[in-house]
Formats: sequence, structure tokens, C-alpha cells
Amino acid sequence: MRQLFVTGAHTDVGKTYVACAMLRAARAKGLSVAALKPAVSGIDPADWTDSDPGRLLAAMDRLLTLAELDAIAPLRFAAPLSPPMAARLEGVDLRISALTEFCRAGLAASAADLMLVEGAGGVMSPMAEDGTGLDLMLALGLPSVVVGGSYLGSISHTLTAIETLRSRGLPIAAVVISQSGEPDAPDFAQTVASVAAFAGEVRIVAAARGDEAWASALV
Repeated sequence: MRQLFVTGAHTDVGKTYVACAMLRAARAKGLSVAALKPAVSGIDPADWTDSDPGRLLAAMDRLLTLAELDAIAPLRFAAPLSPPMAARLEGVDLRISALTEFCRAGLAASAADLMLVEGAGGVMSPMAEDGTGLDLMLALGLPSVVVGGSYLGSISHTLTAIETLRSRGLPIAAVVISQSGEPDAPDFAQTVASVAAFAGEVRIVAAARGDEAWASALV
């Protein structure tokens, strides 16, 4: 059984895309899969099938029902803000202990060959009133898959995320560079090479748009 935390070097860099690709690749190998999204914001309660947890359920070949949604993502908030800011608008005092307890229970109960926990935003994005994504990662102690982009500035964001995790002793299973969709983004291959040049011994994986073949090597 393999359990991983999927985090980002920035917001909207493709964490859910990478997580879903890994889940599909594992299923293609005949492996059982599971995933958790402990807190999610910017979700429409009336139309959530294309939300992050909705996409995770589809990648796991689970039914898109409220019961399945509650099982993997019980803390959902409407405003497209950080989870604690969105929760505050709905009168919820979101605490890191609640996220940690939910994740630990889910991890302990799962017998899946591949179990993913997907964070929100970047490594240092607020996850609760009293903690960031890093705090949740430290509490769980799982190896991480760090997702970076290829937009202008992404190299610094990705290397900073790597150094932050290293400084706190958190293992990094891989860094996935997800190709950005902006037409004026820097050259993708050069971006991947630049991250690799400064990332040390960390495994760097290039995830080009429209190609999920890379995911098979991670599961």
C-alpha cells in the first residue's frame, strides 16, 4: 500500500489533474485506489461534479453521489478563497486538528494499493485558521508529490516548495511539472530542465498537456 500527499508549488498548477492521472494509471494496472480532499473551497453545492473532489471520484470510478462526496471531501465551502477564509464566511471555524483527524482516520481505514491526500493551494497556503498545507503535511508525515507549473515564475515557486519541504524533513516522492496552458508560457522542456538542474536528487517528471503516460511510472 502506498500513501502520498499531493501538494502544489502554487495555486491552480494542476494538483487535481496530477492526482487524477495517477489514480487512472493505478487502476489501469489493476490496483485499488482511494483519495481524500480534506478541505475544498470554490465549490457549488448544486453543481459539483466538475469540482476537485468530483474529478477525483470520477478518476476512481466512483459514483458521483453526495454520499461518496461526503466520504472524501466533507468540508466544502462555496467562496473561491482559501479554505479558512471561505469557511469563515459560512460561520465555520476550520481547524487543522479537524483536517488531521479526518485524514488519519481515512488513511488508517483504507486498504487501497494507492491512497492520495490532495491539499489546497500551495505548500504554504492556509488550510485552516491555525495551519497551512505544510502543517497538515507535517501532521500526516506522508511522502509528497509536488506539482509545479511552467508559467513565468514557476521555477522559483517550485524550487521554493522543494526547499521548504526539505527544511522540515518531509520526503518528496516526485516533483511533477505540469505544462501550463498560457500561449506565452516559457518553453516547457527548458522549464523542466531548469527545475531539474537546481532540485538536487529529487525525481522530476514532465507532464505535458494531453499526455498522461508519465503517470504510470509514479504508481
